[in-house]
Amino acid sequence: MTPAPAPEPFTHRQVVIILSGLMAGLFLAALDQTIVATALPTIVGELGGLDYYSWVVTAYLLCTTVCTPLYGKLSDIYGRRITFQAAILIFLVGSILAGLAPDMLTLVLARGVQGVGAGGVMGLTFAVIGDIVSPRQRGRYIGYLAGVWMFASVIGPLLGGFIVDHTTWRWVFLINLPVGGAALAVIWAVLRLPPVHRPARIDFAGAALLTAGVSLLLLALVNVQEGVAQARDPAAAGLTAAGVLLVGLFIRWEAYVEHPLLPLRLFRNRIFSTGSGLGLLIGCALFGAVVFLPLYLQVVAGLSATNSGLLLLPLTAGVLVGSVGSGRLTVQTGRYRIYPIVGSACAVAGMFLLSRLHAESPHLVVSAFMVLLGFGVGMVMQVSLLAVQNAAEHRDLGIATASAQFFRSMGGSFGVAFFGAIMNARIGSELPARLSPEAFASVGGQVSELLNSPAAIRALPADTAAAVTGSVEVALQAVFLSAVPILVLGFALSWFLQEIPLRETVGPPMDGIEEAGA
Repeated sequence: MTPAPAPEPFTHRQVVIILSGLMAGLFLAALDQTIVATALPTIVGELGGLDYYSWVVTAYLLCTTVCTPLYGKLSDIYGRRITFQAAILIFLVGSILAGLAPDMLTLVLARGVQGVGAGGVMGLTFAVIGDIVSPRQRGRYIGYLAGVWMFASVIGPLLGGFIVDHTTWRWVFLINLPVGGAALAVIWAVLRLPPVHRPARIDFAGAALLTAGVSLLLLALVNVQEGVAQARDPAAAGLTAAGVLLVGLFIRWEAYVEHPLLPLRLFRNRIFSTGSGLGLLIGCALFGAVVFLPLYLQVVAGLSATNSGLLLLPLTAGVLVGSVGSGRLTVQTGRYRIYPIVGSACAVAGMFLLSRLHAESPHLVVSAFMVLLGFGVGMVMQVSLLAVQNAAEHRDLGIATASAQFFRSMGGSFGVAFFGAIMNARIGSELPARLSPEAFASVGGQVSELLNSPAAIRALPADTAAAVTGSVEVALQAVFLSAVPILVLGFALSWFLQEIPLRETVGPPMDGIEEAGA
């Protein structure tokens, strides 16, 4: 294959315009992870189908996670521009179908379509930045994108509640159309990259094995988290065993196939392996904080859903300052290894402090702890991705970036399920000890429903409400404390992140991924 001529570098104005389109797409994809949380009770009330309640969220997260590596590989073969546009179009089609859904089953399927598109948007956004900005200048832009992703994830429940209160729940999905359309127009008009078509086959067998294996593992975790099955339940154990088997077959297949979906040679590079591992661990802890902090604020601290959403903004601010700040320093100095070390140490401290929260903790103190956690996570997220991209051959930029995103998403999925199981187990042991047998019999079977409606907890008799709130407080302390060893492991791993010079050009690096960091 004759290499394409080197493209003209993008001007700063073009980069800013493209960045705005990428931000809009990423904002929507991240927003739809959480925006339905506060809208679901209203949706179920209108459409029925309570059995599909959790699947409205699970279908989206599942499809987003498993499709990310496939998009990365497709973008390396056919080019980032056309693949990113296809991902946005699929996401918008899913949004239309979800907004017009006549029943819950249709809504779940539409959310799956949305997730297929969102997996490409979230994975390729960072790869496109790799196509238009050199690694030396890339840090600050990745920082901006990380801040947008975090802000969207946190603001989702707040925005969903606002839409449901003032319009119809269907606008939770239809609101994506104008913003997504604008993002698509920007990418179509400004993102002009050299045409790419590498002579490689798509590894459909590998994609099927990975999708099936990861799906079964995530389903097992979701069932355990939601109390549908216990960790040792035969059904959960069967799903886990089948998932592990399929993932093992995927790894074996990738070692021998000519054009693998996820080239195993990437893992021979220490920077890629370390960066992916950091993403897995940080994603695990971060998603745990984002999911369970609102529970603390609403159930334990007694705040409204709106106020709890506003009080999560310090976490977003910390991520933004940490990611953008470390990105700017990286641009100025060309050095990056120190930031994941300092960042993971801050994250350990922040998570430990969150584990000490109680019902009387001042809001200012809670906000300070969240800022510290977010600041540390922001530094790790930005730099680990930048290091992976800098070490990758340009032909592998899409799959390397998407893989880093995939591991972070997997970490988040595993983290939420793991922490949810811890919380359920701790509440299950605390509540009987705090209530009389008669009182426990009246609420013991509806704890999950009560946690989804803090107002229902406050409507209980005073003694019963205090027991439920106290049990949740202790359970959440255990959740945050259990995240500390995971972050400590991330801190230890960050010392192994090798620092190599950041390239100052866009395009193929001089050294391949096999050599860099070997």
